[in-house]
Amino acid sequence: MLRRIKSERAGLVESVAGWSARNRTAAIAAWLLLVAIAVMSGSLFPGEEARATDPGEAGRGQRMVSAQDAGDSIRENVMIRAGAGAGPATRRAATKDLVAALRAVPDAVWDVGSPLGAHGGRWVSGDGTADLVTFEIAGPDAEFGAHRQAADAAVEKVTRQHPGARVDQAGDSSLASAVDDGIKSDMRRAETTSLPLTVVILLVVFGSLTAAGIPLLLSATAVAAAFGLLDTLGRWVPFNSAASAIVLLIGMAVGIDYSLFYLRRIREERAAGHPVREALRIASRTSGHAVLVSGLTVMVCMTGLLFTGVDVFKGLTLGTVLVVALAVLGSVTALPALVAALGDRVDLGRIPWLGRRRTAAGRSRLWTAVAGHVVRRPLLTGGVAALLLAVMALPAFGMHLQDATQIQSLPRGVSAAADAGARMQQVFPGVTTPARVVVSADRPEIRAAADRLHEQAARSDGALREPITMMPVGEALVIRVPLAGAGTDPRSERALEFLRERALPATVGAVEGVGRVEVAVAGRTAMPYDFTRQVNARTPLVFAFVLVLAFVLLAVAFGSLALPLVSIALNLLSIGAAYGVLVAVFQGGRLESLLDFNAYGGVVSWLPLFMFIILFGLSMDYHIFILSRIRERWTGSPGGRDTSHEAIVGGIAASAGVVTSAAAIMVGVFSVFTTLSSIEYKMLGTGMAVAILIDATVVRGVLLPASLTLLGDRAWTMPGRWGRGGSGSSAGRHEYGASTERAWSRANPTASGKIPRP
Repeated sequence: MLRRIKSERAGLVESVAGWSARNRTAAIAAWLLLVAIAVMSGSLFPGEEARATDPGEAGRGQRMVSAQDAGDSIRENVMIRAGAGAGPATRRAATKDLVAALRAVPDAVWDVGSPLGAHGGRWVSGDGTADLVTFEIAGPDAEFGAHRQAADAAVEKVTRQHPGARVDQAGDSSLASAVDDGIKSDMRRAETTSLPLTVVILLVVFGSLTAAGIPLLLSATAVAAAFGLLDTLGRWVPFNSAASAIVLLIGMAVGIDYSLFYLRRIREERAAGHPVREALRIASRTSGHAVLVSGLTVMVCMTGLLFTGVDVFKGLTLGTVLVVALAVLGSVTALPALVAALGDRVDLGRIPWLGRRRTAAGRSRLWTAVAGHVVRRPLLTGGVAALLLAVMALPAFGMHLQDATQIQSLPRGVSAAADAGARMQQVFPGVTTPARVVVSADRPEIRAAADRLHEQAARSDGALREPITMMPVGEALVIRVPLAGAGTDPRSERALEFLRERALPATVGAVEGVGRVEVAVAGRTAMPYDFTRQVNARTPLVFAFVLVLAFVLLAVAFGSLALPLVSIALNLLSIGAAYGVLVAVFQGGRLESLLDFNAYGGVVSWLPLFMFIILFGLSMDYHIFILSRIRERWTGSPGGRDTSHEAIVGGIAASAGVVTSAAAIMVGVFSVFTTLSSIEYKMLGTGMAVAILIDATVVRGVLLPASLTLLGDRAWTMPGRWGRGGSGSSAGRHEYGASTERAWSRANPTASGKIPRP
């Protein structure tokens, strides 16, 4: 049964590729038409994009505000201190002028709070050295930008008038703009850096401009088509800018990988004397099949994110599945058509010396030597490599999941607002990232109850801070409560729990006689708190789903139970080692100055699960490609199949070049992310680059051949009755060898009938 499924799959890829090669004009035109329709599809379905909602109580509060259809509460904060050589009078004079300037633009600014009003002591720091002025930027949305400019102009005017005062502004709008600007700048830098790096590596791999351009062309068109479809599907599935960056990265990576697998195999067969059509047929039956299985594995792994139930993962899952599916489709249709159309002209634009060296794909001397040494001493070499990765993974057991605040996300000196927020956080903790208590009704009784939160803050042992403010949003009421701690650290989480479980039930939640009133706590502490707990609760289910389906796919593809188990174990080892590096570097604060970040004692909560999903899928590209080459040799050649050791060494030697090239591109691209400003991108880039580097070297070069050597023929067979007549059985090997011999004889009628060993 397993063998029959495998054969049908291989036949499908070979048939599609063969049709594309024979009808190359139609195949290329169909691919370009598909891309054009996908890109233009967004204009066919106009409408607003779907918006993601946070999970848990924070998401409920977010929905309560959105349901009002009256904008949102956007609050800015300005801290004023005396500069060097100045005294309290300078500080207070600047405060008075700022309050007057803000009240002079009443259409742009509402609800100004300061030390000059009632309960003014709440707007003065504990040590009496700083004043705080807070205000709401008025809506509606269409006029918000102009109102923000008017408020900023008032702050800048007072700053110029009082050079002896130190004025810092940070709030909802200014911090959000700082992060958004940082992300946009990061993406531009990543694109301008990663593309030339990819081109250079492809030129080194292929040695010609034409051959290097094919993977870039197919990847770019697949990504463009995916984003066109996402523009349409985004009306129903939320898709944000962070997901866009990840989909772009994955799309380019897998598109280039799949093209590399195909083109290198075609070159290998051409170097062996096969005509273009026969080389394409062999490549589609071997590398094409590996591409299909790899693509299915990546897509299946990505769907595991849906089990988290988190909205932001829906768009990411859809985008990744789309771009991988299009990359697979392009590699089995457009790529054979392009190669068939170009023929030997695929090597046009050769680079001197490099072009001559790279025209024919050969065995890697380095990996031949490494694999040969490993198969001679599998227990020793494999044990040392496994121990090394296990030691690297040890720090992962102390991983603390904690999101970075807007202030912590950017290194010092990148954004004036983020730097101001960091200074403000030290003097007025929680003001820049307060809890947002959303109450479904704005009534006098509720406001009176909310006023009692000041008493709760006084009795909270510093968990709840001042100033506590209230602002109506439509018929709802938004209460801002600053929390102790950095915003997402354990102290802030304990303060959030105090607010939810004790302070609110004793105040707003105890109001009677006003009907049903709904209360929810949102904000920049509550959102990651609820997000992390939901993701942690669903993570075992996601892991189980990915591992089980990966096991089934590999078992069906290779007709073996041992291979999937070994594959899963090796992937877990490399991912664990990457986790360990991530914790040691970012949570432990090592390499802070080199990578230019400020450690905050945690790892971004979504990153470990995301890395597991992505790495498990992407690493299967290399794994399946190498295993396919080893299995080709193991299943036999006319006149006698390779021994297990010969098959392992030969398969790794033949596939190491393309795997190393593909890994070099991905490591290079992800390494670019470590140079970006956002700490989230630095973590993502470092974790992914380290994991891929480990996977392509230690795992595929040492642990995989060691494991296969220790398993012997058992690696390729089903146990007991399942192995009878299967793809790994003796009959299966001889049948595969006979079909290979017939193919060789047809392509080489004057040969002796033996397929030459590589």
